[in-house]
Amino acid sequence: MILSMTGFASASAALPGISLAVELRSVNHRYLDVTIKLPEELRALEPALREQLAAAQKRGKVECRVSLARTAGTAATIAVNTERVAQLAGAAADVARAVPGTPPLTTADILRWPGVMIDATISPEALAEAVDALVQQSLQDLTSARAREGATLRAVLEARCADIETQVARIVPRIPALHAAYLDKLGARLADAGVDANDDRLKQELAFFATKIDVAEEVARLSTHIGEMRRVLAQGGTVGKRLDFLAQELHREANTLGSKSVDAELSQVSLELKVLIEQMREQVQNLE
Repeated sequence: MILSMTGFASASAALPGISLAVELRSVNHRYLDVTIKLPEELRALEPALREQLAAAQKRGKVECRVSLARTAGTAATIAVNTERVAQLAGAAADVARAVPGTPPLTTADILRWPGVMIDATISPEALAEAVDALVQQSLQDLTSARAREGATLRAVLEARCADIETQVARIVPRIPALHAAYLDKLGARLADAGVDANDDRLKQELAFFATKIDVAEEVARLSTHIGEMRRVLAQGGTVGKRLDFLAQELHREANTLGSKSVDAELSQVSLELKVLIEQMREQVQNLE
């Protein structure tokens, strides 16, 4: 299966007194870049969510947004997170031992600390479980969306491969004739200029020039790269970087083909190849 880096998924749930929603967005990126946006009540869940998202996707810019809203008409029941307070007290004691004379924490300092004041309508454990379930559901939906787009992109890339093979097939049978026609034309011009084309030194130069305009090697490499691209597409998995490299190599060969051109049709084929390869590269950029 080939996955696109682009996708969107969301999930929501109604809990006692609150509503919870998770949104996942993913776009193409060279590396994996995870951004998590949480309400203050859920800040402690960020490390686990980051690890969960990193395990589900290899590349892409992923944004996870979790929103929490109180149900209309429901009054908040405030409580103190005693575990958080104990942790804060322990940290304050460590600081006091390391720096004697440090002022002690006041009640206001403790109450202002993130995570100390909690909503007693639902326990932190139940809230964390609900967030985890919604994230899991969203990840499944996101993977499905990425797989659908990946399948579409694969079909597009295979079509571009077929188009490139068609262009290459246009010039393969013409290569010998191109060489002969160009050498005949060059010989006629030399004869018009009064130069003996049968001179041994000139023959050597013509033979050397003929090798410089020979495009058989470029044609063979184009065919090889297309074959490798088809193999990678059939294999599936994380293929984006490999396909991007192959597209660069295809573009290099198409450029060389154009620079060696001594025929209008060959120049046209080179131009068509560049357009097709550029279309291919644009699609490859979206694959994981």
